[in-house]
Amino acid sequence: MPSVEFPDPYILRQLAGDSCSHLKIIEESVGVKCSLKGNTIELSGEDYDVELAEHALTGLYKLIKGGFPLYPDDVWYAVRMLAKDRNVNLEDVFKDSIYISSTKKVIVPKSLQQKRYIDSMRVKDVLFGIGPAGTGKTYLALAMGVSHLLKKKVERIILTRPAVEAGEKLGFLPGDLLEKVNPYLRPLYDALYDMLEHDHVLRLISRDQIEVAPLAFMRGRTLNDAFIILDEAQNTTSEQMKMFLTRLGYNSKAVITGDVTQIDLPSGVKSGLIEADQILKNIDEIGFIYFSEDDVVRHKVVAKIIKAYERCSSNGSH
Repeated sequence: MPSVEFPDPYILRQLAGDSCSHLKIIEESVGVKCSLKGNTIELSGEDYDVELAEHALTGLYKLIKGGFPLYPDDVWYAVRMLAKDRNVNLEDVFKDSIYISSTKKVIVPKSLQQKRYIDSMRVKDVLFGIGPAGTGKTYLALAMGVSHLLKKKVERIILTRPAVEAGEKLGFLPGDLLEKVNPYLRPLYDALYDMLEHDHVLRLISRDQIEVAPLAFMRGRTLNDAFIILDEAQNTTSEQMKMFLTRLGYNSKAVITGDVTQIDLPSGVKSGLIEADQILKNIDEIGFIYFSEDDVVRHKVVAKIIKAYERCSSNGSH
């Protein structure tokens, strides 16, 4: 029976998890049996699955040895990454971090594509993150923006979304445009409050260091010294996308996120995100990162839900 030996019993206990909870995740994810015996973990199953489990265990052991605090979700993400690519170095992925604040947890990529996304944000002036909900497109972009702001690499963060109703009529809501679209901007505020203390966010907003506004408010402006995030970009028209991209000023960076399967534009109106994906790929300063259901980092059932809907759509059923 194949087995993997680990010399440090303290690290091995962390690897196995409380009541061998981490080993159970590997068993469920890979389809092997893991048995902890002394300083070794014995593995039984198909050769291909046993090899995958060995890769995961040795990679996670190195992570813990290097000071990484291992959580159950990390085990699941690690197995998922290695299942797609056995050559993935887990340390390269999990030890890349976006520093936010000493009072909050460090934000790290949870998939290989998220790692590529973070790397691209560091080097590209304009980056498109395209893929389904739950893949961390907006959250990681916002984390990078907050990091840039706290390190004084930019003077402000600008968060924007197109004011397109998703099955609801904005015109019937009370108030001016900003009040009408505030519910649509709420997820951006929620992400901010997850990264920084509530009072800190309010101070930054009051100083105009963080601006959250509908896309219509960007028209006619030149955005200098800013980290700009356009969320829900699949609901921009061609004209709106061009308008947004040409707002970029000196020492600014833009990240555009969207899901082309969730377009709420009127029938016959082409999405500005789809058009940009088609016509901007040959510009060196612009990058494109594509996410799939394999990169979903919400509850594990979310990836299964996305796959089920995709199967339904591809079969032409409703």
